[in-house]
Amino acid sequence: MPEGTFSSSPNENPTQRQVYLEDIPYEIAREKLLKAFKGTLMPGEACPAVECLGRVTAAPVFATMSSPHYHAAAMDGVAVDAAVTFGARETAPVALTVGENAFWVDTGDPLPPGTNAVIMVEDLADKGPGKLEIISAVAPWENVRIYGEDMVETELILPANHKLRPVDIAAVLAGGVTEISVRRQPLVTFIPTGSELVPPGARPAPGQIIEFNSAMISGMVGEWGGIPKVTPIVPDDFHAILEAVKRALSESDLVLIGAGSSAGSEDYTSRVLDELGEVFVHGIAARPGKPVVLGQASGKPVIGVPGYPVSAALDMELFVKPLVCQFLGLPCPPPDTVTTTLSRSVVSPMGLDEFVRVKLGKVGEKLVATPLARGAALTTSLVRADGILVVPRGREGFMGGREVEVQLIRPLWEILGTVVHIGSHDPILDLIANLVREMHPEMTFSSANQGSLGGLLALRRGECHMAGTHLLDEETGTYNVPYLQRYLPNMDVVLVTLVYRQQGLMVRPGNPKNIRAVEDLTRPDVTFVNRQKGAGTRVLLDLALREKGIDPALIKGYDREEYTHTQVAAAVKSGTADAGLGIMAAARALGLDFIPWREERYDLAIPAEHLDHPGVKAVLDIIRSDLFKERVAAMGGYDARDSGCVVWRSSERKDFPRP
Repeated sequence: MPEGTFSSSPNENPTQRQVYLEDIPYEIAREKLLKAFKGTLMPGEACPAVECLGRVTAAPVFATMSSPHYHAAAMDGVAVDAAVTFGARETAPVALTVGENAFWVDTGDPLPPGTNAVIMVEDLADKGPGKLEIISAVAPWENVRIYGEDMVETELILPANHKLRPVDIAAVLAGGVTEISVRRQPLVTFIPTGSELVPPGARPAPGQIIEFNSAMISGMVGEWGGIPKVTPIVPDDFHAILEAVKRALSESDLVLIGAGSSAGSEDYTSRVLDELGEVFVHGIAARPGKPVVLGQASGKPVIGVPGYPVSAALDMELFVKPLVCQFLGLPCPPPDTVTTTLSRSVVSPMGLDEFVRVKLGKVGEKLVATPLARGAALTTSLVRADGILVVPRGREGFMGGREVEVQLIRPLWEILGTVVHIGSHDPILDLIANLVREMHPEMTFSSANQGSLGGLLALRRGECHMAGTHLLDEETGTYNVPYLQRYLPNMDVVLVTLVYRQQGLMVRPGNPKNIRAVEDLTRPDVTFVNRQKGAGTRVLLDLALREKGIDPALIKGYDREEYTHTQVAAAVKSGTADAGLGIMAAARALGLDFIPWREERYDLAIPAEHLDHPGVKAVLDIIRSDLFKERVAAMGGYDARDSGCVVWRSSERKDFPRP
């Protein structure tokens, strides 16, 4: 029995809660797993060479014929015995007679008997029918591909344990080989478990979850060279899971059990594995991915993969990928890394390796890493991430502005084409991101929602190309300019209008609480959801509360903060709040009622030094286009009358007239 675990006795209820999770460093856990199956290699199987792309050789491949298998002309011209050309020069040309000592050949033709060189056609002078003249000699075997130049029969073309590329297959065929022994692809069966799961396409009821992990896990297994198989969903029943694992073991090389790897009353993976085999590891000192189960049954590896997708993706990379590589006889290459500047501080618990997904972008000469929202259930962080920052278990995090090493998920060339926006949230930013990708496939528009003030501070630190802002100044009643003067006094910044938009109160359909104005938020029967400090919407609300003499403490939910308009709308739609302040587009997108309050101007603050950046130019061209304005109008709650207009520049300290 592995240290730190225990199993149920035969008489013990297998559904009884077992609370045991270890805190083994992930490197040690991986070493235990790989060591247990060291030397396990997939057997070879014969496969037509043309069908072997991406497969791994199970045995060395030797040439069965030489290439070329004859002396071949490497150029168009005439084949000759090189000796007849010796002494040729401009003052003493050598005459050749076609059919006697010179023979026309095309590239690839075999050399006629008695010849050992080719004179290129451009070096020949035509002196009449069948007569040629040359003014320079050729050396023996010049312009000739000699027998076996590329490879000689019996020579090694490829070693064993080599992943076949298109060029490899071409070389094998050139060597006369039409069939290759390649390693059988390991069959990896994934068993999704959970009574709450429903298949994709079904409309989940409250408490039900769409089973999507199998698509992600199957894709990863396929990318790594395995053959994925997914069983039907198995409910949370010990005996049902036990039988599903038995069936999978009978036909698979590796079995993955989805969810059920934690320590809840319906988490059965470790108990099933205790029943059928052995648990090596239950739990690692990592976040996410802690509740992984590693073990064996019937001499085959069985891994309990956490149900949360971010945890599942990480544990697949940490444990399943190196195991599949080992089965195929391949090394598991470490990820490429880059040195970046962290845009904001990351706090992490001691004693755990934390894997923080980040968005990357090059701003000026600096590669900037912006941490994404952390949460094991956030599939969007998997999609948006460019890299992973590993916070070692001996640290409590990293300070913002520090240089850190990031493991790359996306190619660096894609990251270098990213336009980085940090600032206030608006659904229009998603529209811009899509249009940038449609019109400029080599570019990406990345947006981090840190609020208007957070965006300006990011500009000051040189961490983004532009910042979305809609900060209303209480004293002057103007938007954004006073804040740029206050927070970016020494920076040449251009202010470009993105849109005007309607701010108001979002309420549930039919407005059951009859909420009409900000004053209603103080009613004891009304629960509010707020935006974070520094957000322009929060500034707008606080200004209104001061104008009306309302104490924020009277608003139930004032301290509850969300970072986007859509998150506020989601809180209202879900019933956890009765009202939230936000924009009409977010209310409309989630089917909420909207009580208009005021129009505001949302601008993009762009340092002048970035105006020549190709991505920034592309964004400005897009927001000035008729297509952008048409799509904005269709979203509702916006006015694009000044989109793309420069309204202020700090170096000139003046407003610009609108067209």
